[in-house]
Amino acid sequence: MRSEKFKKHILICLLLTAFCLLSSNIDALEVKKTVLTNGLTVLHSEKHSLPIVMMTLLVKASPLNEPQEKAGLANLTAELLTEGTKNRKSSDISEEIEFIGASLNTSAGKDYTVITLSVLKKDIHKGFELFSDILLHPVFPQNEIERKKGLIKGSLRQREEKPSFLAERAFKREVFGEHPYGRLVEGSTETIDNIKREDMIKFYSDYFLPNNSILSVVGALTTEELDILIKRYLGEWKKADNYHPPLIPPVKGGRVPSPLAGEGKGEGGFSDGKKIKKVIRIDKDLMQATILLGNLGISRDNPDYYAVAVMNYILGGGGFSSRLMQSIRDEMGLAYDVHSFFSSHKQGGIFQIGVQTKNDSANTVIDEIRRQMNRIREEKVSDEELSDAKSYLTGSFPRRLDTNRKIADFLATVEFYSLGLDYVEKYPGYINSVTKDDILRVARKYLDPENYVLVVVANQEKATLK
Repeated sequence: MRSEKFKKHILICLLLTAFCLLSSNIDALEVKKTVLTNGLTVLHSEKHSLPIVMMTLLVKASPLNEPQEKAGLANLTAELLTEGTKNRKSSDISEEIEFIGASLNTSAGKDYTVITLSVLKKDIHKGFELFSDILLHPVFPQNEIERKKGLIKGSLRQREEKPSFLAERAFKREVFGEHPYGRLVEGSTETIDNIKREDMIKFYSDYFLPNNSILSVVGALTTEELDILIKRYLGEWKKADNYHPPLIPPVKGGRVPSPLAGEGKGEGGFSDGKKIKKVIRIDKDLMQATILLGNLGISRDNPDYYAVAVMNYILGGGGFSSRLMQSIRDEMGLAYDVHSFFSSHKQGGIFQIGVQTKNDSANTVIDEIRRQMNRIREEKVSDEELSDAKSYLTGSFPRRLDTNRKIADFLATVEFYSLGLDYVEKYPGYINSVTKDDILRVARKYLDPENYVLVVVANQEKATLK
């Protein structure tokens, strides 16, 4: 029996490896979209190059839907889906998945929960059966809830030892304030203890609905085969006729510059009309300082998203070719890595620059970061910088779609953010249409080197921050 399991694992690993080596042609991505009578949106792309099927179910259930005092509810609910159903114990689920060499995973993020299945075509019925069982029949056993709570709290305590974790947690808390984006998806050791089994049952019944979900299926299935599978295994999934998605307010500027709070003249908006710089010092007996500097960013549907992407690549997102890397690493020799990035969610986003350097060079690095932010706000980027950024962003795009797993995840998120199923074809045009004037405009609008949140985890006596 174990040799049979081993053979199946080897087979699926070899097939996945082979598929990763195949060249990707994103122009050939054909997708069929259907909205079922129960409200479930189904996206299907046939890929018969390998006998594998990948499924991603995106459920619009996240920390945005949980009370602050029960932070971690969305995550705990997702974690418990595979820990027992009306038909199977936790051990039964894992054993059956392992036997067919498949993978079945659940996770919650900032905006949604996902359930993913990877399975060989020959085992598709068993895969669909297990997938539907954890989706439709979870029972949230009390013993598994307590076990999972203990694991999550233990993980959080371990992460407390990491400077990067401390910096990220403090930074997001300060930037987002009371908004759910400002807290950990896992919650805290205190809020996790507030979550009861009945909270999870209600959260599940309120949000795990077909008319609140997107199913993406990619692989060796015809439309007819997929229709049969959905009717057989998801036919009992009923929509809620009185379901109304909760109205979640977007991120508003708190103590930092907020492009979402209004249109400032080259600076974004400020929720209270004041310019504020917030410095958070976390004292740790460390050789190096971990530094995060930034402010609120933009939501995914912001029309400036693509200009911001190009601008950020040039500033600090472009690896060794970025200005921050060339300056702080190559010229000054003060860090091994320095980077900037915008992360954009449904209700808002964040901009940050991160770097680790020696305690006694922290002030020098911070000053250089601010100088580079000023520079990209005050002068146009060069022709070469603009060309290189566009080439990389468009040229690397196919890597997002070079496996069936990536395609399945991609299609679900594209639908969630309402980007359109022609997004693959349109993306290069969005990037290539960005001009030098656009970059200057968004840099002035979304970056502020004078007003920001700065978090420094370091030996504060040696760092001697200004």
